[in-house]
Amino acid sequence: MVAHVLRLRLALLFGGLRGSRRAVTRLVFVVTAMLLIAGGVIVGLLALRGHPYAPPLAIVGGAVLLGAASLVPAMGGIDDQLDPRKFASFGSSPRAVAWSTMLASLISIPIMILIAVVIVVAGNAVAAGAPVALTVIFTAMAVVTFVFMARTSMLIGTLWRAHRSRELTSTFLVIGIILVVPVIIFLASLDWRDGIPPAFAQVADIASLTPFGAVWAVPFAVASGSSLAGLYITIAVVTVLVGAIVWDIAVAYAMHTVDKPISVRERAGMGWFSVFPRTQAGAVAARSMIYWFRDRRYVANLVVVPIAAVAASLPLLIAGVPLGIVLLLPVPIMALFFGWIPHNDIAYDSTAVWMHVVSGVRGIADRVGRLVPIIVVAVPVLAIAIPISIAFYGRWAFAPALVGVSANLFLAGLGLSSISSVVAPYAVSRPGDSPFQQPQRAGSGVGAQSLVLLGTIAVSTPTILLAVKALTDDITKANSALWAGIGIGVFVLGVGIVIGALIFDRRGMQIMEFAEAT
Repeated sequence: MVAHVLRLRLALLFGGLRGSRRAVTRLVFVVTAMLLIAGGVIVGLLALRGHPYAPPLAIVGGAVLLGAASLVPAMGGIDDQLDPRKFASFGSSPRAVAWSTMLASLISIPIMILIAVVIVVAGNAVAAGAPVALTVIFTAMAVVTFVFMARTSMLIGTLWRAHRSRELTSTFLVIGIILVVPVIIFLASLDWRDGIPPAFAQVADIASLTPFGAVWAVPFAVASGSSLAGLYITIAVVTVLVGAIVWDIAVAYAMHTVDKPISVRERAGMGWFSVFPRTQAGAVAARSMIYWFRDRRYVANLVVVPIAAVAASLPLLIAGVPLGIVLLLPVPIMALFFGWIPHNDIAYDSTAVWMHVVSGVRGIADRVGRLVPIIVVAVPVLAIAIPISIAFYGRWAFAPALVGVSANLFLAGLGLSSISSVVAPYAVSRPGDSPFQQPQRAGSGVGAQSLVLLGTIAVSTPTILLAVKALTDDITKANSALWAGIGIGVFVLGVGIVIGALIFDRRGMQIMEFAEAT
């Protein structure tokens, strides 16, 4: 079977040149782009041979490459010419199909380009003092790891294809922005004139401890006599073994899976409901996403948050506070307001909240589903704003503290908002009204607004104090602020969701009465 699949792979490879003019043009353009990028990387690596820059750049670049291999094929919906499900009708065993197609996938232009780059990386490792045999083994293992990750991701994307929608594509685009933009900002802000920046060296050390970077770090670690070389070898070997097992299981599952036919009209009409799981929380999340992105009252709240954050920071600049410190403040302020926004979410439903009550939606599903839209909006904004602020501040060692404070304020705000929105909802402008129109009804809700804001700041005080300590005195407190912020934030979020869910289950009738009265 292996020989048949290999011949099929060669036929498909050369068959790409016999397609339509548009397809051939697109193929030539893509291959040319890959060759130019690979050529630039190879030239750069050759220029850095024996240079101290080479190890961290190779490790970080290799980790990014493997990370992209595990995400891009699934997110981009790349066609798999050797889709294992196409062999199901021939009666072949899943294991034979899995390893035949895996071997055949090595015959491809991207893999050939990768092998060329890996050979140059291996030369750099040998120039740094790594043993030749070990370098050959682990650079070959890097290629195998790449193939496992890319093929598995491509198979997952194929299984998702029947459920892809514009909303799912938008979600993948947002994830890509979250991953790429902070990296670009980070690299652009570093000073490379005096050698490898300490922040980049630290990133290389962290990447070496991950399944994406360990295999690249092994030769350089052995060459430098690092005590962590054994750990890197273990991580790299385990990663390959896990990749092989996952690939074998994924192929067996795919070959016994038949997609349910979904018409184009049905797929387009499902919208966000096709993205989220078919559960109560998924249905609430999908409905909330539709409301958030179509109701101008929600949009107005989201637009006001960055403006309010900048406006709150300007007086400090006028008062003489250094610009770098002032530029750190808008991020925590945005996190605070993002967490505060859902504190009156039920009121924005107007009478639509009856669907949740009469259909018996559990409180936990309602609380969790309602938080999804603000998380989808806030996380990308904060993920981009944090590295921008740190870049202007000029000290990346403080980044963990800023992440911790922002996470604490945001997550704790969501937790307290989950309680407030069901305990003390207050009247807002009706659907279709101006978002700035003041409702002429009783109950201003000032108490609920203030309690959520003040409560969020109160529970975040320990993290804020650690961040201030890191900013003014001991930078090592930045990591403490990170873990304290995440820990406190997750705890308050979990407690808030549970309490809010219990209250929602008990106050169904009162919520209905509130919706009717307002």
